[in-house]
Amino acid sequence: VEHKRRCFEESCSPVTVKSGDRFIPTRAGSNWSINFHCANENCWSPNQNQRAKDASTDTGKDAVAYAALLRNELLGAGIETVPDPHTDDRRNTLVTQDTHSLFRYTIHTKRVPFDNEISPYSLSPLSNKSHKLLRSPRKPARKISKIPFKVLDAPELQDDFYLNLVDWSAGNLLSVGLGACVYLWSACTSQVTRLCDLSVDGDSVTSVCWNERGSLVAVGTHKGFVQIWDAAGGRKLTSLEGHSARVGALAWNGEQLSSGSRDRVILQRDVRTPPPVERRLQGHRQEVCGLKWSPDHQHLASGGNDNKLLVWNSSSLLPVQQYSDHLAAVKAIAWSPHQHGLLASGGGTADRCLRFWNTLTGQALQSTDTGSQVCNLAWSKHANELVSTHGYSQNQILVWKYPSLTQVAKLTGHSYRVLYLAVSPDGEAIVTGAGDETLRFWNVFSKTRCTKESKSVLNLFTRIR
Repeated sequence: VEHKRRCFEESCSPVTVKSGDRFIPTRAGSNWSINFHCANENCWSPNQNQRAKDASTDTGKDAVAYAALLRNELLGAGIETVPDPHTDDRRNTLVTQDTHSLFRYTIHTKRVPFDNEISPYSLSPLSNKSHKLLRSPRKPARKISKIPFKVLDAPELQDDFYLNLVDWSAGNLLSVGLGACVYLWSACTSQVTRLCDLSVDGDSVTSVCWNERGSLVAVGTHKGFVQIWDAAGGRKLTSLEGHSARVGALAWNGEQLSSGSRDRVILQRDVRTPPPVERRLQGHRQEVCGLKWSPDHQHLASGGNDNKLLVWNSSSLLPVQQYSDHLAAVKAIAWSPHQHGLLASGGGTADRCLRFWNTLTGQALQSTDTGSQVCNLAWSKHANELVSTHGYSQNQILVWKYPSLTQVAKLTGHSYRVLYLAVSPDGEAIVTGAGDETLRFWNVFSKTRCTKESKSVLNLFTRIR
């Protein structure tokens, strides 16, 4: 009995703590919640599936933020904001490998009033720069609506790869060639007017193109004429001859107008002089189906059914550069407004490739197989992106980021080849036309990034007659 009494008294007596050379900090004052996550796939739950799906989109940003944090603490870099890992200069950011931790913990902190607000990182030994870095807001993920915000009915819109029948003016007027007529649609009022009717002369429209000011529209015809019309007055100013076959491509350069024809000739004329001064550019062996002037007005790019892409200057009668990498007709041509001398081109059904060229050096740059016939190209005015429209076999619209050539969005809706493309004057919207006799309007280059996609189509079907 005495032995049991002594053991009980010893168990109730204070425990003597022996000092040693190890210092173990107390965690009693902290409210730590330890969450253990099993790495075995048998322990995986539906909630973890959703968390993994959400986390996968943020992996790149988390890696960049972590790298910036390390650079602050180890190298004193002084970074206060998290760089966007999807920008073109991401090559300059420090890339870290994504690791999976078996155990993770979270700290639950109480929210205090703003006046006495304490950062959740206030107890950490991080610098002030790193505190700002950790609290910097993240950019919302960009979303492009996959539904057109407007659809117009366009009867008699031809399903012909070599024609260019849609253009958008600086005055926000859309010109469309339908059969033998050219119609003007106002994006401001939705009013439709008929500009001209060529059926009187037994002719039809094969191309339309606005001048830079948006006051004149050039109309190419099947018989080889090029007519200049005053859009505001609704009257024809002149009719230019010179081609012996249809004119499928037009391009303005100030007061000069270039026209490409099935007769394989490019005519360049100054419309201010009667009769206009004419330059004949001969380099293609088949129909000329694409024409675009560079933003600095110094070079003209032409594409033909001979699979050639030619570059001309403003004075020579021979091409200064010739590219022969495409394996099909080159109709899709676009000069970059962001990088001087950068030219993009797309090939037809047998080629399907987007190719980029440095016309300053004549060097071929990136290329990618789109999987479909490339019908049109257009660069964004606000970002280093471009949109391409396609025919056989997917009839899709693709938005690309340059120079990574990653797809930002894929838009579908046309049931025929998307042969026509034009960009709005503000550079935010595009209109596409196809052989399904519809014009569809899309928001793809918006300045303000939309966080929610439109849930319904604005069904404003207009019968253009």
